This record gives sequence, C-alpha cells and structure tokens, in this order.
Amino acid sequence: MINNPHAKIFVAGHDGMVGSAINRKLKKFGCKNIITKSSDELDLRNQEKVDAFFQDQQFDEVYLAAAKVGGIHANNQYPADFIYDNLMIQTNVINASFKNNVRKLLFLGSSCIYPKYAPQPMKEEYLLTGAIEPTNEPYAIAKISGIKMCESYNRQYSESHNIDFRSVMPTNLYGVKDNFHPTDGHVIPGLIRRFHEAKLCNADSVNVFGSGNVLREFLNVEDMAEASILIMNLEKKTYVDLTEPMCSHINIGSGQEITIKELAKIVKRIVGFKGKLQFDSSRPDGSPRKLLDTEKTELLNWKPKISLEDGIKDSYDYFMESILGGVSNFDKSNF
Repeated sequence: MINNPHAKIFVAGHDGMVGSAINRKLKKFGCKNIITKSSDELDLRNQEKVDAFFQDQQFDEVYLAAAKVGGIHANNQYPADFIYDNLMIQTNVINASFKNNVRKLLFLGSSCIYPKYAPQPMKEEYLLTGAIEPTNEPYAIAKISGIKMCESYNRQYSESHNIDFRSVMPTNLYGVKDNFHPTDGHVIPGLIRRFHEAKLCNADSVNVFGSGNVLREFLNVEDMAEASILIMNLEKKTYVDLTEPMCSHINIGSGQEITIKELAKIVKRIVGFKGKLQFDSSRPDGSPRKLLDTEKTELLNWKPKISLEDGIKDSYDYFMESILGGVSNFDKSNF
C-alpha cells in the first residue's frame, strides 16, 4: 500500500482522532520517518511559525488531518472559532507545503460540505449545487475552501512544480481518541458518555437531541485511516482518472445508514443503560440524510472492515479505559 516507506511524512493533527489513526496505520504499514507536532509545540494557525517549520523539515508528504471539529451544538455555539481556526490551519499548511517542495498532500474534509437537500447518496459532483445545512455552515465552508485550495494549486502548479494535492471526504467518523463531551462532541461519543453516566446514577431516562428520525452514515476512524493512506498512495494516473480537475475529492464512507433512534438503541444496549429514551425535538436535527456515494472507493476494491456494533463496543472500551477518570463529575441535568 505504501509507495515509499522512507518518505519524510508530516501528520498534521496527530493528537486528534483522525490524525492519530493515520499515524498508527502509517507505522503499521512500515513508514519509518513520521514527524508530528502537538498544538502546544506548533500553532498551525500561525503562518510564520508554520512556514519556518516546513522550511526546516523539508517533508516529502503531508497528511492534513488537523482541524477544529465538533457536533451540532458546538458548531452552533462557536461558529467564528470553527471558520477561523480551520481556514487558518489548512491555508498555512497547504501553502507552506507548496513553498517548501512537498510533492504530495492529502487534505481531509467532511461530508457536511454537501448541500442540505442533496440527492442521496451524495456524489462528489453535488458539491456547491445547493445551500449548506445552516448549523455547520462555517465549518463546511472552511472545508470546501480546503478542497478548492488543493485543486487550485494543482491546476496552477502541478506541471511546473510537480505537486499532487489530494482531498478525501469522510462520512461521520467515530473511534479511539474521539471527543466524549456530552453536548459538544459528535453523536456516538456523546451518547456513550451520557448513557454511561445515566447508568451510574440510575437515571430513569436519557434525552437524545433531535427527533431521532434523521438518517446518518458512520465509519470507524481505523477504516478511514486505511482508506486515506490507500488514496494518498494511488498512482497519479489512477487518481486523475477517478476525479476531475475541479471536482477532485473522493468520498469515503460505509455505504450504510441508520436512524439516530436506532443508533441510540444500539449504544444504550452496549453501555447497559436500562432506562428510557426521550427525544428532544426542540433541538436541531441537521440534514435529513447524509449518505455518501462510494463508487470511487468501490472501484479501488476498498470496503470498511469494522461493523458499526463492533466499532461502538471498541469506542466504549476506549472510553472506559482512557477517558472515564476525567469525567466522574457529571451533570445530572443532562438526563
């Protein structure tokens, strides 16, 4: 899968869920020269420091997984943070890569880039064909800008500077190193924490945000990392044949969707909470459906390996082992 195991690779965002999974997979596949920096060591929003870092390191490849992420609540509460942080991070990293002769870069986006009422499943060419879901518009616009930045650098400099900047759009991700905040995180880790804490205090019920009727697609981050590395290491001709110069991103998803209500029942069973589910329709649902068309990855003979139930069990195990000590003082008003 790896074309050059001796390449000097920068994984931006290695402390996060996606970046850490890519880092683990690269090591598993035999990559020996992986460079990482925590946000305390290098603020990717600082152009001067990013430029100096890239000039000093002279990377061969970059995986741009660094981002500010969160669920519907966080996107609604902190729209300025989401658009500013993400625009600054990706702009600095992509431009510094170009200026310092990085030949290959993979930008990781999000399925929220597609219109709220896009036909299902969502093909790559549906991008910019309609209005975005308002609850995550700032984040989505930042991610669209990242795609278009990679495309624009390719269009202007691929021949003269031999660059190859690619983009992948994952569906809703979950897994190790997820954000288990009960309101600011994404749906699976948020439900895991809230059901666990409800079990501890013998709550009668747990409120689930939204009607529970919307459909969502989920993918374990370990599968996402494997697909990302596969796409990064495709021969350039293969990647070009799969994409278009101004529609160059590739969807990565499971191809399966489930209602939030059915998802909540699965998490409830795995956690062992015995109380009732109550759905709070006063909270926003977001897009009615978000199923990605995965024809391109199917042509590459790639399919996810981890089932949703197994993945949630692994996430709960991770929560119990690595996170639980920091969340013992829970807020009973959540239930």
